[in-house]
Amino acid sequence: MTIFSRIIAGEIPSYKITENDKFFAFLDIFPLVEGHVLVVPKIEVDKFFDMPEDYLAAILTFSKPIARAIEQSFPCNRCGMSVVGLEVPHAHLHLMPINSADDLNFTRGKLKLSPEELKAIQEKIVSKL
Repeated sequence: MTIFSRIIAGEIPSYKITENDKFFAFLDIFPLVEGHVLVVPKIEVDKFFDMPEDYLAAILTFSKPIARAIEQSFPCNRCGMSVVGLEVPHAHLHLMPINSADDLNFTRGKLKLSPEELKAIQEKIVSKL
């Protein structure tokens, strides 16, 4: 069972943004920027493009209101998205506020935010959904 499956099952606490029958969205606790959200399928699939076609089609529709909420919550040019998938063997989509392509550079250092800061970010995004 992946760490993401354990988060979805509630075994590991998370800063949940929203969920439906197929997907679970939550804050990355080691974000590149404030407002960095992970969208994961509730089924365990390692590689993003190995997800069933109905999941591939649905992940963007599920992510659209989250992206809009991120854009309304943080000063940015847009909500960027990235699929890297190297750290956890469970398909996932990164959504984050960006002002340049460099904001999606995963070789940069991660932020270290307090639980209070993460909770405030969660509440800000959820309030815009």
